[in-house]
Amino acid sequence: MKSLVSEMMQVQLAIELIELGARLQVLETETELSRARLIKLYKEVRGVSPPKGMLPFSTDWFVTWLPNIHASLFYNIYRSLCDDIGCERLPAFVKAYRLYVEHVMLEENEPVLGLTRAWTLVRFFESDLLQLSRCKECRGPFVAHAHSPVQHFVCGICQPPSRAGKTARSRQSKIDDHHRRAGTA
Repeated sequence: MKSLVSEMMQVQLAIELIELGARLQVLETETELSRARLIKLYKEVRGVSPPKGMLPFSTDWFVTWLPNIHASLFYNIYRSLCDDIGCERLPAFVKAYRLYVEHVMLEENEPVLGLTRAWTLVRFFESDLLQLSRCKECRGPFVAHAHSPVQHFVCGICQPPSRAGKTARSRQSKIDDHHRRAGTA
């Protein structure tokens, strides 16, 4: 028989994960609550039914330019909380995700990494599908495919792709042009 305190802690964890954007599959894996209970909880917290569909399952997304920078930031925070501070896996995950979002928002950017993607990232590391590789230029640890050569690795910050940032600049340029034509610049 489950204790009332244990069940309450599971409900609190589920609520926290739902508020941070967890999908139902994440909740089912990380809590001991029934699927029916999680669906009711999700509806109560979010006001809507949980989204349907599969979770992201490709490691490739995490090694593309902008997602890689964000994934690397999050995973290094997570790893630091686990290794340096001794946090347990799930509390470290939640704290790392909150710190990641806070840092990105302080820089006046939008988080690229949703909670479910961050959870998937941790699972990929646990399954040895991803690794951290040190950039030969800045020496920072970045997310890379597991077992890929590391001696010539250069991160996306030190060597951004030629199209990096063009869409944001293009969008801002169009906004500026619109304001100039409207006389509000």
